[in-house]
Order: sequence, then C-alpha cells, then structure tokens
Amino acid sequence: MDSGITDEGYQDQILPHVSRTFALTIPQLPPRLKVAVTNAYLLCRIADTIEDEPALSPTETLALLERFQRVVGGRGDSAALAEDIEKRLSSRTLETERDLIVNMARVLHVTASLSPGQRAAIQRCVDLMCYGMPRFQSTTSLEGLSRRTDLDEYCYYVAGVVGDMLTELFCEYSPDIAQNRAQLSRLAVSFAQGLQMTNILKDVWEDRSRGACWLPREVFAPLHVDLAGLSPETAGPGFDAGMRDLIGVAHAHLRNALDYTLAIPSAETGIRRFCLWAIGLAVLTLQKIHNNPGFTAGAQVKISRSAVSWTRFFANLSVRNDWLLRQLFARAARGLPLARLPEVRRPQPARPDLERIDVEGSAIDEFAVVHGAEPVRRRSYGSSGT
Repeated sequence: MDSGITDEGYQDQILPHVSRTFALTIPQLPPRLKVAVTNAYLLCRIADTIEDEPALSPTETLALLERFQRVVGGRGDSAALAEDIEKRLSSRTLETERDLIVNMARVLHVTASLSPGQRAAIQRCVDLMCYGMPRFQSTTSLEGLSRRTDLDEYCYYVAGVVGDMLTELFCEYSPDIAQNRAQLSRLAVSFAQGLQMTNILKDVWEDRSRGACWLPREVFAPLHVDLAGLSPETAGPGFDAGMRDLIGVAHAHLRNALDYTLAIPSAETGIRRFCLWAIGLAVLTLQKIHNNPGFTAGAQVKISRSAVSWTRFFANLSVRNDWLLRQLFARAARGLPLARLPEVRRPQPARPDLERIDVEGSAIDEFAVVHGAEPVRRRSYGSSGT
C-alpha cells in the first residue's frame, strides 16, 4: 500500500483487497459512518487473521488476541504487537492481510479519532469476537457442530456481534434512527446470521478442505449423513435435505434483515443501500445453492457480475419505497424453503467483564441472559471470499 497517504486513505485503499463485498457496500454510507464502519471491519479482519494463522498454537493465538483487545482500547504497544504477529505469519496468510497487520497502527490511529460512542461500540464488538472465536476454533473438526444452537452461537461471535455494533453506530449517528433502537436491536443479530449462514453454506466444501465444518450434526444425523466422512462424491439425498433445512433458516433470517432495513428511516438512503445490497446478494446466493444441490465448490454457486449490477440497480431504484422493496425480496426469494425461527437470544459470555460494557452517550444494554443464540466460515463480517 502507498505509505504517503493518510491513515483514512490507507483504510480506503486496503479495503477492496480484503473484502470485495464491503468495498462495494461501505462507500454507500454517510462519510462519518463510512470511516467508522471501515475501521471496524479492518479491526475485525485483523482479529480474524490472527485466529486463522495455522502456525500459531491455540495458546499463542489467545495471547495475541488478548493483546489485540488491549491495543484497540488504547492500552499496549500496537507496533510491538504488529511486529510479533507479522514474524509468525506463514505463507498461508494473504499478502494483503500481512500488509494490514504491518499497518495496524494506522488503523488504530483512525480508531482513536472516532467519537466515544463509536469507539465503545467497536471495542465491544472486538472484545466479544476475540472471546468467542477461539472457543470454536479450538474444537474445529470435520464432524461439524453438535446442535443448531451451537451454530447460532458460532454465528453470533463471528458476525452477530457486528450486527449489534452496526446498530449502535447507526443509532449514535442519527437520533431518528435511534427512535427505532428497540426494533433494530431485536433484529440485528438475525440479520447478521442470515449473511453468515449464507457464507457457511456456500463455502461448505472449501471449509472442509481446511479441516473445518460448521454444519450441525443435529440436522444431518437423522438424515443418515455422517459429516465426519462426508465428501462431494458421497453427498446424497440426505445431505441435500439437510442443506435445504439450513437454507430455510438462512432465508428466515434474511427476512428479518429486510425488516431491519425498513426500520431505518427512508431518508437514510446510504444506510439502506448498505443493507439492501448485502441482503440482495445473499438471497441470490441462496437461490444458487438451492438450485444446484450437487455443487462441489463455492465458485459454482457464486452469483454473476451482472446479477450484482442488477441487485444494486433495483435496490437503488426502490430504496425509499418499502412496499416495492418487499415485492423485490419476495421475487428474489421465490421458491426458497422457509423455516420458523425461535425467539432470537444472544449467548451469555462466561467472562463477567463482557456481560456489560458501559458506553458513554450510548444505550448499550446488558449483553444477554440466555445461552443458545438464534441470532453471520469464520472469516467474519462478510468475508468468506467476498
């Protein structure tokens, strides 16, 4: 990256290299939100890069994540941390991710320039993500997760926390949006899970090639599918049925995502576009998965460039019209299975210091009370190859 640009300029320059999807959607936000959300995404990506590094032992990973939490909060030497991480990165880490690690201090300089409410929301997100990710990564295997609620909890820690953070950032930005805080908070985690589950389903075979499976055995075992021995060659009707089940769950969450978006005042067209483009691309991806049950690679269910362009066009055309947006969603989701979701609940962290993080000038309430979220591959917050 160009070392002669400002720290905010660095953020804008690196973003397309670490997320094609968010390089499209984040620029739709109002300028003050664009800086904060870009910053938040890059911090999450740094945490994700640490967590993904295969050269690190679980103990080393946890220690580095805890140090990262401290430097995000302005405590600790970010340059020393970046140097310690960079020298441990293997060839498995992309060069752009390595560049982001090396330039960690630049990203943190932007963090320090944000408002107190923005910093607190971002810190809470990073803290919860760094707490939750290692708990799942340490037990990752081809056997998959045990229960549906484990999938919900996994989705919360890698993406649902981002949904909560975005809600806080949106409400901090606009008093009009803040009037709908309760409804937005109720739907935020579900919105995020819809996006994350779409990525999980799309990338199921790529994840397995790395020794990971995020599918719940509770869904597949009754269909006589042994996830531990699953391969594209052995996947059959039972596996297809389990995938349809999970497509229905993701579809239901994306319906909540649309309700979330429509709770944003129609005058906030940039925020609505940010949400709508992500929802549209996720629904079209679910359709590709649903219509190609025998797919063996994510590239086979990737939506085309023209579909991306049409999604943006129709979302922009209808951005203020709630009725038309609902019609467009219904048309895009036509034929998809639809599950009935239980009440959305956030998992409760075991660490007392994460149960409540007070925010100056914000209304972040207690983290949650019940284990088993119904709240988006690791590669959190819209990455997963996007």
